[in-house]
Amino acid sequence: MSWFEALVLGIIQGLTEYLPVSSSGHLAIGQALFGMSDGGDNLMFTVAVHVATVLSTVVVLWSEIDWLVRGLFKCELNAETKYALNIVVSMIPVGIVGLFFKEQVEEIFGSGLLVVGCCLLVTAALLTFSYYAKPRQKEHISWKDALVIGLAQAVAVLPGVSRSGSTIATGLLLGNKKEKLAQFSFLMVIPPILGEALLDVLKMVKGEDVMGGIDALPLAIGFVAAFVSGCLACKWMLNIVKRGKLLYFGIYCAIVGIITIICS
Repeated sequence: MSWFEALVLGIIQGLTEYLPVSSSGHLAIGQALFGMSDGGDNLMFTVAVHVATVLSTVVVLWSEIDWLVRGLFKCELNAETKYALNIVVSMIPVGIVGLFFKEQVEEIFGSGLLVVGCCLLVTAALLTFSYYAKPRQKEHISWKDALVIGLAQAVAVLPGVSRSGSTIATGLLLGNKKEKLAQFSFLMVIPPILGEALLDVLKMVKGEDVMGGIDALPLAIGFVAAFVSGCLACKWMLNIVKRGKLLYFGIYCAIVGIITIICS
């Protein structure tokens, strides 16, 4: 992997992790355009850029994370504890998928761009439906809603199904206020991404090829590119959700999905 390829893919990951257009789908398309195969260097690079986007979430939402941690240390059933419990509940579905269906998911990732294109159409339909649906607004995200949103996150392990798009759209369809959904959506993904990254690193260490064949310079460039673009996209997405402009991303996903299917 060259430094230029790492730069482009890092920017793609950082932007699309938060924008509702599927980071995994766009990374697959980008790697296909660069003629890359699913190898060890891609795995190491994927881990690096995902960790970079998690760090960008921590930077952008630091005040919310600080509020949450301070509340947990009070050791009482307060608003912060309830919020943290909702995050834990939302992690259950994706945890089950990761533990029991990891091999099946990895097979889907290696099945070509046709699957990516079809899943992008699913994302487009979900975003469009959530834009036009007008359920009654709720004051707080309940644990039941957190579980359903977590199910949407579990489905979003498929390449082309947007994690942020599916979780935010599902929350909107459940009647949760859009001002709170983006923040919850971005916070709930931090533990699963870090857990997945840790498992992948352990896999590479056991294989005695920690760097996976990628040079340090492209890896560093990809990491920085994903972090910077992730910070910008996270802030942008928080404002977009508040304004309710998800329909345009649905149109974009539909166009890219159709093109991907035709070209696959």
